[in-house]
Amino acid sequence: MNTTAEIMDRGMNCLIEKMGIIEAEQFISIIIREKFDYTRWKQKSFDNVDLKEFNSSAALFDKQNPLT
Repeated sequence: MNTTAEIMDRGMNCLIEKMGIIEAEQFISIIIREKFDYTRWKQKSFDNVDLKEFNSSAALFDKQNPLT
């Protein structure tokens, strides 16, 4: 199991890799300032997704990204 510090470090590294350091920092600032609820946001983004489509996409992602 990873420590909180390790998880935060991995998360920040992912953001920096995908967004660059400036946008990653802006993203963190927005989340803190807006009292962002990630779970609610993701629920809304999947409201109109067909369950079978979601399941197929999740299975494909799992196949392409196995846990090591």
